Amino acid sequence: MDGNDVNTSGKCPVMHGGLTATGTSNMEWWPKSLNLDILHQHDTKTNPLAEVNYREAVKELDFDALKEDMKALLTDSQDWWPADWGHYGGLMIRLAWHSAGSYRLADGRGGGAAGNIRFAPLNSWPDNGNLDKARRILWPLKKKYGNKLSWADLILLAGTVSYEAMGLKTYGFSFGREDIWHPEKDTYWGAEKEWLAPSDSRYGDVEKPDTMENPLAAVQMGLIYVNPEGVNGQPDPLKTAGQVRETFARMAMDDVETAALTCGGHTVGKAHGNGDAATLGAEPEASDIENQGLGWMNPNLGGKATNAVTSGIEGAWTTHPTQWDMGYFDLLFGYEWELTKSPAGAWQWRPIDIKEEDMPVDTTDPTKRVMPMMTDADMAMKMDPVYNEICQKFMADPEYFADAFARAWFKLTHRDMGPRTRYIGPDAPQEDLIWQDPIPAGSTGYDVAAVKAKIADSGLSIGDMVATAWDSARTFRGSDLRGGANGARIRLAPQKDWEGNEPERLARVLGVLEGIAAETGASVADVIVLAGNVGVEHAAKAAGVDIEVPFTPGRGDATDEMTDAASFDVLEPLADGFRNWLKKDYIVTPEEMMLDRAQLLGLTAPEMTALIGGMRVIGTNHGGTAHGVFTDTPGALSTDFFVNLTDMSYRWQPVGENLYEIRDRKTDQVKWTATRVDLVFGSNSILRAYAEVYAQDDNKEKFVKDFVAAWTKVMNADRFDIA
Repeated sequence: MDGNDVNTSGKCPVMHGGLTATGTSNMEWWPKSLNLDILHQHDTKTNPLAEVNYREAVKELDFDALKEDMKALLTDSQDWWPADWGHYGGLMIRLAWHSAGSYRLADGRGGGAAGNIRFAPLNSWPDNGNLDKARRILWPLKKKYGNKLSWADLILLAGTVSYEAMGLKTYGFSFGREDIWHPEKDTYWGAEKEWLAPSDSRYGDVEKPDTMENPLAAVQMGLIYVNPEGVNGQPDPLKTAGQVRETFARMAMDDVETAALTCGGHTVGKAHGNGDAATLGAEPEASDIENQGLGWMNPNLGGKATNAVTSGIEGAWTTHPTQWDMGYFDLLFGYEWELTKSPAGAWQWRPIDIKEEDMPVDTTDPTKRVMPMMTDADMAMKMDPVYNEICQKFMADPEYFADAFARAWFKLTHRDMGPRTRYIGPDAPQEDLIWQDPIPAGSTGYDVAAVKAKIADSGLSIGDMVATAWDSARTFRGSDLRGGANGARIRLAPQKDWEGNEPERLARVLGVLEGIAAETGASVADVIVLAGNVGVEHAAKAAGVDIEVPFTPGRGDATDEMTDAASFDVLEPLADGFRNWLKKDYIVTPEEMMLDRAQLLGLTAPEMTALIGGMRVIGTNHGGTAHGVFTDTPGALSTDFFVNLTDMSYRWQPVGENLYEIRDRKTDQVKWTATRVDLVFGSNSILRAYAEVYAQDDNKEKFVKDFVAAWTKVMNADRFDIA
């Protein structure tokens, strides 16, 4: 054959077959399809260090040597990205702040505990401009300490050590954060399609900050918290104060913590806007390949820190921006301020008739004095009556201010790490803090078999036992390691009154289980979980399978004094597909809400499938409804849900907003009823594939074993002592 005589369909090296940079995804073809990607995130196949137990490896880290290396790095200015005043402290503090500051209380997502700022979209948010440089400056330390130091720990440590180097006595620091290895692309950051789109679309009424869409906390797409120029970029400190208050509340901060973080965060460092922002290159994810992951390339930098452009706002907040002092208050409250614009065209405030000695020196040339500035959020600290009063107390007592900031900074950087028992390292504080959801140690010395026998003889139904244990455990959120069965907070306010927990039924069941706990010396938390296990074992036996559900004693019982009730409100379920319940109809479909809950619980799609099918036939539906109970023998852990769902002798007919009838094709008689959450396991191609596995005649025992494994995973999700 002649060399030119070839099949031209195969000669073009363009990805016509494999979907890489171009092409149309299934979700683009069928946008109403259920997207299961949220359950497939962080598969072990993406982890190049799957064989490394990081939480054990980090214990071998030379913590003192690392901190000394970090302090040395802070003053080792690089020509390619020069440090302000020869000190990278302000840059590293901003890196740590923006890594942790994406945390939001509503669903516990965001935050710095996984190092997700390394990936899109966060690495390319406008508000994270030039933090790519901070991570690159830290690379020599990551390279040196290797597998004993995660990026997540390194980034937040950099901010904490920077404060220490500048003179603040910090509250402490814990290691133990584990890195992710690809973007958390299924976290909802907002519906906007452009960076910094006006915030109106996030609010029912932008004049009412509390109408911001949940679970969002930042006011605009691509910002960590509020717009420093003002609401939608229009200066008005009192309006900005309202957005600051709401945004920080959604980050789990009260007014004192918010003021401390704002004032303390701006006590050091500076903002950068000394140039034309239009000349900057694209963000990291859109940058040219020769830039090797760096973005916002500045052709006018010239090796001078003075020429940097980031937010567009230009200047330092204090006279001595590399020192922890009270200079922020001296300038903010010591002068009157007027609106002006930075060289980059951003709104900011400047002091009127400032003394030359109160002006900071230039970041590059120490012989020059330059004008300080304040953002609209800073002016809110002065003009809002509540924040003003807090600042007055700070000014009157510098030690109080330093302590308030140190504690707020620690909370900001550790909020999503879970309880104190997970802390690692010599600087980890020993004090229990209310936001850590403390739980006392539980007993392990009781007779587990005797407790199980008493539960079995209690008269409680299988459904009651399983549903109560599930409701106690389902509050767990892997996003920030809150909630779960440990502590038995289901018996305390606010959980005991949540509609999803069926308060009347819950009180009746707890009355029995608390009595057993008192008689046996077991914690109520352990007895609740044991009751669920007993229920599962009995249901499995009724299906012809003898199995013992694994159990490890030692859960403790929290008290009202250990529980920040207001903070726990956000854990209230609005839906629970596992118990076939919706508090009300939502724009989001019930099956999407089921996926969200499953992901927070750390479940895979097969685990979710097994739990749904099993809990239906056991009889755990909220309010005792029959929807999805596709069996003639409720209470038995059978495969009937899957067998009957996939049986073509039935047809499915909608009869309401979220209600379907399953009818016999021959007789047209209604056999069962179902919800969308039930039927999605037959309609979605991926979930149907899992359902068909369990519908097979040879997988009845496999189903029980898989259900028990998934059940135990949920019951132990917050047992960090045995993980």
